[in-house]
Amino acid sequence: MRILLVSTLSLGLVFGASLPTAAPEQAGLSHERLDRIDTVMREHIAQHRLAGASGLLERNGKVVFRQTWGDYKFDTIVRMYSMTKAVTGVAAMMLYEEGRFSLNDPVSKYLPEFSKMRVGRESFDANGRRTYYTVPAEHPIRVLDLFRHTSGLDYAGPKEESGDNAYKKLDMMGGAPLVPFDLAEAVRRLATAPLNDQPGTIFRYGYSIDVLGRLVEVLSGKTLDQFFAERIFRPLEMNDTGFYVPEEKWNRLAVLYAPKRGGAVGIEPSTSPAQESFKKKPALLLGGAGMVSTLDDYARFCTMLVNEGELNGVRLLSRKSVELMRSDNLGNLARTGTLPEGYGFGLTFAVNRGPGKTATVGSEGEFYWGGAAGTSFWIDPKEHMIGVFLINVLPPTGIPAADQFKRMAYLALE
Repeated sequence: MRILLVSTLSLGLVFGASLPTAAPEQAGLSHERLDRIDTVMREHIAQHRLAGASGLLERNGKVVFRQTWGDYKFDTIVRMYSMTKAVTGVAAMMLYEEGRFSLNDPVSKYLPEFSKMRVGRESFDANGRRTYYTVPAEHPIRVLDLFRHTSGLDYAGPKEESGDNAYKKLDMMGGAPLVPFDLAEAVRRLATAPLNDQPGTIFRYGYSIDVLGRLVEVLSGKTLDQFFAERIFRPLEMNDTGFYVPEEKWNRLAVLYAPKRGGAVGIEPSTSPAQESFKKKPALLLGGAGMVSTLDDYARFCTMLVNEGELNGVRLLSRKSVELMRSDNLGNLARTGTLPEGYGFGLTFAVNRGPGKTATVGSEGEFYWGGAAGTSFWIDPKEHMIGVFLINVLPPTGIPAADQFKRMAYLALE
C-alpha cells in the first residue's frame, strides 16, 4: 500500500503541477493511516457500490493524497450539482467587495419581481379538509437570505390556493430542471409563486442560490457562465470547469450511475436525462446546480478559500470576505432538513459548530458542502486542510464513501 500511495504522489507532480505536493509526514499526516482510504475505496469498487471515484487531500499548501479508483482518472469530468453553489457565492462576494450591494439590501432593489411576495399557508376547514391560502410577506427577502437559504424558497414549492404544487406548473420542480428558458425567466417564474416561509425566519434549502446567481448577472451585466469564466475559472486556471462539457472532452465525462432498480445490490448506468444533457450548453445556467468540474480544478478553488481568498498570487476575495462566508450566519434560526446536526450555515457553506455538537471528527469552523450525485468538499482553516471527493451516483443513497473519506483523512492527522 505504501508503494501505491508514493506512486500516486509522483503522478500528482505531473497532473497537478500547479498544486505542490509533499509526503504526508511532512504535512503532519500518517502515511499508513491514509493508506486505509485506498483500501476502503477499492472495496467499494469490488463490491460494485461504485464504478469510479477520486479524492484529494491538501494540508499546509501541499497535496498529500491524490488518488483515483475504478473508472476514474485524474482528469475525469463530473457533474458537481450543488457544489456549484460555493462558486456562485464567491462570485457574489466579489461584487459585494466592489460595493455593488449590501447584504441587508432587499432583493427587490435589484430584482423587482420580488417586491410583492406572498407566503403559503395551510389549515383545515370545519369538515377537516386541508385548505391552502396565502398571506403577504411581512419582510422583504434580503440578499443575506439568498446566501443562507432563509428566503422562503425551496426545491419543491408550497401548495397554491388551488392545492396544486406551485413550482410544478412553472416547470421549476426538482432543483435542476431541463427547460428551454434562461435564468432571468426562471427567477421571474419563481417570484410568481408563494414562499414557504416568512423571509429571514427558517433555513430551507433550495433555489436561493440560483436567485443569487441571477443577482450576479444583473449587477455584472454578464451571464453567469461569462462571469464565472472571466473572474474565477481563468484566474484560478480551472480549465475543465464550466456549465457543460465541450465535444472534444466528452470521452472524459463520467458515466452517471444510479442504484439498481428493484432493490438489487449495486449500481447501474442512470437513465436520467442528465446522462447526456451536460454535453451541450443549457439554456438555464443554474448557480445552484449547473456546473461540471474535475478533481484538480475544484481543489484549486478550495485552496483559494483556505488561503483566505488567494491562490498563486491571484486574489479573488479579501480575507475578511472569506471570514464572513465561513462564519455561522444562521444563529438560532429554525432549520428544516439537509443541514446536519451541530452545523450552522454561512454564506453558501455549512459551518461546523464544534465536534461536541456534530458528533463527528473535524474542527470547529470547518465548512463544507456537497452535490446530489455524491460529490463533496470541505475546508478546515484551523488545520489548514482541504478535501475533495468525487463520484457520480444519483442519488448516492446508502453509499458512505464520502463520509469515510473525510473521516479517515482527519484520523490520519498526527
